[in-house]
Amino acid sequence: MPTPSSDKTLLLIGASRGLGYALAVEYLQRGWRVVATERAGSRSRLHDLAEASDGRLEVETVDINDPVLVGALRARLSSWTFDLLFINAGVTNNPRETIAEVATQEFIRVMVTNALSPMRVLESLQDLVVPTGTLGIMSSGQGSVADNEAGSREVYRASKAALNTLMRSFAARHRDDPRAMLLIAPGWVRTDMGGPEGRLSIEESIPKVADTIDAQSGKAGLQYLDYLGRTVRW
Repeated sequence: MPTPSSDKTLLLIGASRGLGYALAVEYLQRGWRVVATERAGSRSRLHDLAEASDGRLEVETVDINDPVLVGALRARLSSWTFDLLFINAGVTNNPRETIAEVATQEFIRVMVTNALSPMRVLESLQDLVVPTGTLGIMSSGQGSVADNEAGSREVYRASKAALNTLMRSFAARHRDDPRAMLLIAPGWVRTDMGGPEGRLSIEESIPKVADTIDAQSGKAGLQYLDYLGRTVRW
């Protein structure tokens, strides 16, 4: 079982269900204090988790695709400092739809939600993270250009590759930043988004994701890692 820490704090963006919710549970079990977000009006399981957390979980609302709401969240959290900012929000689309078939608006929806918005959130909230802290985003092994030998899921792959590229640009602009920066590939997990054929259960993925994140604490610079801590090819 994880050994509870004491005074660590996590800001977790996108935690109403699936991998995000599991990360909130995992870090509470590790003794962290967590601020986790959902979209307004969703009334997710986070509220029940908060009620059972002895005050260690606070639920906030934000739509990452709305810069005004992201700015409002930043203002509400202005008195906080965090050891870890982790952004988990993302969407998928019809996995069989090729780039020749996808509607322009659908392409824009996936790209904005998976690449543009997470980076805007990172830009807005990163100054809440202490110099010894970690900035992380949930990516995917399907964001690897080098490993894309099978094709499929073209729009989703492109969105995660774009996210990875934007994160590399962020790291280049902040090359003197002492904080760890992470892109995490959690594996193919059986969730609403990953589908029932996923190779891993949430219980097989998320504790190892948290282990991998925690193991990088204090290591400056950007890494693209899978849930077992192995480097993923760009």
